[in-house]
This record gives sequence, C-alpha cells and structure tokens, in this order.
Amino acid sequence: MQLKRICSVSNEKAKLRARVAGDLDTIMRTLNAALRGERLKKLEDVIARISRGGQLPHWYQELKEKGTIANLDGKTIGSILEMLLVAVIEKSTLADTRMKLRVNPARGVDLPDLDLGIKSPSTNFCTSEPFFSAYERLYGNEHDCLVLLTDYQDAKKKKGDFKLQVQSWCYMRGSQIADQELCRVARHCREKLLAEDASGSTAKRVFRFLAYVNQADWMAKWLLTLLDNISAEIPDFDVHKEKIEADFEKQNKERAKKDKELIPDIDLASLLKIFEVTPRHVGVINQLDNWVTEFLKDASRAPNDNEWERLLESPLDGMIGMSFALQWRYNFGRLFGKKSGKIKSNIKKTSK
Repeated sequence: MQLKRICSVSNEKAKLRARVAGDLDTIMRTLNAALRGERLKKLEDVIARISRGGQLPHWYQELKEKGTIANLDGKTIGSILEMLLVAVIEKSTLADTRMKLRVNPARGVDLPDLDLGIKSPSTNFCTSEPFFSAYERLYGNEHDCLVLLTDYQDAKKKKGDFKLQVQSWCYMRGSQIADQELCRVARHCREKLLAEDASGSTAKRVFRFLAYVNQADWMAKWLLTLLDNISAEIPDFDVHKEKIEADFEKQNKERAKKDKELIPDIDLASLLKIFEVTPRHVGVINQLDNWVTEFLKDASRAPNDNEWERLLESPLDGMIGMSFALQWRYNFGRLFGKKSGKIKSNIKKTSK
C-alpha cells in the first residue's frame, strides 16, 4: 500500500513537471515581465507566503514601483528569481490545481512539490552544487531541473539601476545534469566492456576512473583519449603513440619556458606501456587503475550497488561540464552554446 502511494505521488509530480516543461516559454515571458515590475500584483500573495515571516520581502516594493532590484549578491538574486518563478508557475501554469508550492530553503530539491530543481547561472555559466557521489558525474542528478541563464554579470556592471532578465532557458532531465564528454566515453565503453565481462568488474574500473578523473591532468587527458579508442584496430589505436610522444615534448618545452613544473618522464613511460599490451584495452584499463591509485590514493572507491545499478540503467546523456572540489562545479557553457556561439535547438532565448 505504501509503495503504491509513493508511486502515485511520483507519477502525479511527473505529470505536473511535464506541464511546466510544456509551458516554459510562457512561464519565462511572464517571469521576465515580473522582473521588470510588471503584473506583480497577481503574484503578491504567493511571494508573501513563501517569504520569511509571511511578509513581502524588502526588495519587493522597489521592484514593483521602479522595475529594479537592489544590486545584491548572486545568491540573494538567485533566491529572488526562484521566488518569482514559483509565483508565476503557481498562478499561471498550475493555477487550476490550486496547489500552494513550497520552496525548500535547506539542502534538497528546490521545489519539493514537483521534485524539480532550479539553477540560475549567469553568463559565466557556472554554479556550485552539493556533492553527494562522484558517480553523479556520469548518471546525473536525482531530479529534473530548470536552468535559467540570466544577464546578472552584465547587469551588475552597468551604471544606474540594477535590472535583471532571463536570457535563455532549458528544461533538463536529471540524467542530463552530468558531464557531457565523460558520458560520451562511458556510453562508448559500456556495451563493449559488459559484453566481454558480464560480471561488470572491468566496467566498474573504467567508471571509477571516469567519475574521479581530473581532466586538467596531462596523463589523464591522454588516458581518456585512449579509452575512447579501445574499440579501434591495433594499427588505428597505435597512431596515438607518436602523438603522445610529440605532445610530451611540446608540453614540457612550453612549461620550461614558463618555469613551470615539467610532466614527469614516468607519466610518458606509463602511457607507452599500453602499446606493449595485447589486447590494447587491457593495457589502457590497467593504467586507468594506476592513475586513480597514484593521483587519488584512498580518496576514490568503486561504485556501490545503488550507484552501479544507476550506471547500468542511465542513458549517460549528460549535457554539461562537471568538475569537483568540495562541491560540484556545474558549467552550463556547452548547454548554451558557449563554444559554437549558437543556442542549441532545445534552448529557448528571449526575443529582442
């Protein structure tokens, strides 16, 4: 009975999220109007209800009268954006449900009644998020989220009143909130490795490397390249040997000129050992293990049963960049076309 109830609630939330996703363009137009101080009266009661003490917040009057917000820190601006968004969703898209949406001020999903997160990066494309498991880098987040790209960085530099707008937006499934490049490599390897070793022990070693890899490390970057080519025939795979040797020389010459620490000879030697092993992918996986052990010591671990199940079931369809220190650093640059300068087809922009 309890399980049926949980499934029923989950299904209902999924239907509500689908409505939000389908109405996103209208929601964003209304949100941007609210950020200009337009039609705020309709949203007042929701804003007051979800604010501290059940009172309209200190920034509300200025927004209503002047269409501006005090030039506050990024975290506070994010909270303002979140409150206005909740009010717009409750009063428009989900008005017929008469739901009173809650905002989670503590750790957890932002909109618990929808199981929906909200991310609001600016044009630096980055946000910091709580770290739970390194394997989230591959299978993604437990919850879907709305990503709202704001003009906060530009707006705070301008003289005069601070006016904020949402420039682009996207609805993301939880699995998409994962590292795009690492997911691509993981997808490429998963079927081959599981076909050769049904126990999954080899695939777990590869996923451990992908979850913990530091993509700024020279040896790790080449290991990623070689891992991406484990299905190649030996002659095609071995073309990377000369490339590695040439890159080693080039990088160390540049580092020497800048008086930076050189890449150790042992890193090159470890990579070259791979080309002595047949089949080549065995040599690659051995060096993945060695890199993790040497670089992270005891800080890494194999996926637990729950993580492994998610790695097997995940579409591995990450769309962002992810790195970590004490927290995850989400980089939405790829999502919003930072490299190409174009907005991808599933991303919406405000019309000028």
